[in-house]
Amino acid sequence: MNKVCQSIDWKKTNGLVPAVVQQAVTGRVLMLGYMNDAALSQTQSTGLVTFYSRARRCLWVKGETSGNTLQLRNIEVDCDGDALLITAVPAGPTCHRLTNSCFDGDQEVPGFGFFGQLETIINERTSSRPEDSYTSQLLAAGAQEIAKKIGEEGVEVALATISGDAQDVVSETADLMYHVMVMLHLRGLRLSDVAQLLDLRHRQTSTFQD
Repeated sequence: MNKVCQSIDWKKTNGLVPAVVQQAVTGRVLMLGYMNDAALSQTQSTGLVTFYSRARRCLWVKGETSGNTLQLRNIEVDCDGDALLITAVPAGPTCHRLTNSCFDGDQEVPGFGFFGQLETIINERTSSRPEDSYTSQLLAAGAQEIAKKIGEEGVEVALATISGDAQDVVSETADLMYHVMVMLHLRGLRLSDVAQLLDLRHRQTSTFQD
C-alpha cells in the first residue's frame, strides 16, 4: 500500500472518497468523482484517472468510451484524510456535455486567475471596440505595433532587472505580459497554449533526466 492510500481514512469514508479533478496546466476545476482503494491504485498504476461508479458499482476509467481521458499528474490527500485532489491533463472535453469542465456549462471559464479574466476582457474589447479602450486601439493598430510594444516592454523589464528595484520589475513585467496576451489573442492563441508547451518541455526534460 502506497503513502497516498495509507493517508486516507477509509473507515471514516466507508471505503469511498470524493476526488476533485483539477486541470494541471490551468488550475481549472474539471469534475468531481469518487474513488475507492482499487480505483486509486489503478489510477496510480496506469496513469489514467479511474473512478468508482456509485450507480454501476464498478470501476470506470474516465474517457474509456469517448477517448476523453484524464492523464494523471499528481494526487494529494486533504488534511482530514477524507478527500483527494487530482491534477490531470485532459485529452478532450471532461464533461459529457462536451464542455471543458462539469462546472462551466456552456460558458468557457478560463484558468490562471486574473490572467484568465484578462483574456476575457481582451476578447470583449475585440467585440465591442470602445473608443476609449487602449486594448481596442492596440488591436486596431495591428501586429506590427503590438510587436513594437512587446520589444519596448521587454527592454524595460531588462533595465528594471538591472536596476534592482523590485516594484519596477513587477510593473514592467505586468506591462510586458499584457502586451504579450494581446498579441496571443491577435494570433488566435491563448495563454494556455504557452503553458501547455512549457509543461510538455518540463515532462520531456524530466523523462530524459530519469
